[in-house]
Amino acid sequence: MTRFGRIGDPPATLSVPRPRRRGGRRRPSGLLGALGTAAILLALLGAWELYAQVGGVDPLILPAPHQVASSLWLDRSLLWDNLRVTAGEVLLGILVAGVAGFACAVALHVSLALRRSTYPLLVASQTIPIPLVAPLLVVWLGFGLGPKLVIIGLISFFPIVVTTLDALARVDPEQLKLLRTLDASRWRILRHVELPAALPGLFSGAKVAVAVAVIGAVFAEVFGGSSSGLGNLVQQAIPNLRTDRAYAAVLILSAFAIVLFGLLTLAERLLVPWAHESPNGRNR
Repeated sequence: MTRFGRIGDPPATLSVPRPRRRGGRRRPSGLLGALGTAAILLALLGAWELYAQVGGVDPLILPAPHQVASSLWLDRSLLWDNLRVTAGEVLLGILVAGVAGFACAVALHVSLALRRSTYPLLVASQTIPIPLVAPLLVVWLGFGLGPKLVIIGLISFFPIVVTTLDALARVDPEQLKLLRTLDASRWRILRHVELPAALPGLFSGAKVAVAVAVIGAVFAEVFGGSSSGLGNLVQQAIPNLRTDRAYAAVLILSAFAIVLFGLLTLAERLLVPWAHESPNGRNR
């Protein structure tokens, strides 16, 4: 008799759990997400159409989706011409805000005294009403592209600064300690460790800025004395009882923001691939 059983008995079979296969089938999460988005969108459009038909609301206040779709088709040339103007303003505004916001975040990270003195002013800049400063910008910069870029940049600047500064503050302290042990200069630490670590924060802030930049472009065109653009088109359509055209312009702005958000996400995956890696090495 042994602790493994009686002598002569057949050996016991050990049940070893089989390892899971890592290369198994994955759920088509992208397809499921797209189907879910389409289902929610169709449900919202259906509810909107039903309410517009039986809710007793004047079509001049709330047009039905089929009226907006008709305006999208019939006014496609007008909408496209104004979209090109607004799209150019938004792209230039985000570019200016991205460069200025990244540089400002790095400066605030390097200088603690500058951060303590300037950061509250950056927060306060987001409370300035656009209708209050727009006439002053027109006086200073005229009726051209300048006031619109300032307004879009003012709205888009803050989220880029905040997210980039947060990314700089979350650099691995062990890497910083190692470089200091190797007697690396402040510039080398900033160049080789901190700036690459700040890129995911820059893209995160830019994706937030895309949505607010579109809103900023509308404000800039309405209060900045613009004669073209989708914001100007909305302003002209409502007094002329063309609410369907105004809603069509808003839908185009929303679609444009979604496209920009997707392009920024793709650029982030291509340029900053390490930001999408989970601890086990898989892409998120």
